[in-house]
Amino acid sequence: METDFFTLQEFMTHTKAIAYLLIGVALVALPLFWLFLTGRDDKKKTY
Repeated sequence: METDFFTLQEFMTHTKAIAYLLIGVALVALPLFWLFLTGRDDKKKTY
């Protein structure tokens, strides 16, 4: 996948879009990961 950037504006728009996508993924993944870490298995008994 080769992308040619002819202007600085095209490059900045592309990198900003990638950054927004990564931030969106992080905002969805971090709460789900936190729920995974703090989730409890009530069926398992510990003695």
